[in-house]
Amino acid sequence: MSQKLYTEFSINPFKKLHVLTDKPMSRKTNEHEEEDPTFLKIIHGARLEPTKKYTHPQTESQEIGWISTPLIVPDRSDRRLNFARQNSEITKYMDAAWRLKEQTQNLGGTLRRC
Repeated sequence: MSQKLYTEFSINPFKKLHVLTDKPMSRKTNEHEEEDPTFLKIIHGARLEPTKKYTHPQTESQEIGWISTPLIVPDRSDRRLNFARQNSEITKYMDAAWRLKEQTQNLGGTLRRC
């Protein structure tokens, strides 16, 4: 096995190097480079949702939920489709009983650990 030590390096001419901030100890001040519109377009396009990038799903996983707009407008006042939580005397009593039971178990559990 032989290893070779490379001491000469070069920057890839096909890959742009973008520097965001200056180095802290640099003496150069406020040299602004002009923005590349094609680069900005690519960056903004990469951040888009798949439904805004493509007209059709690209994978089978994207097919599920691709059209996410509801077919009908949901009507919250329709009693056939919306079942709001209703409390009666027995449900209020049991809620209080369960709450009391949980509190005593939690309080008892912390006392045992001490």
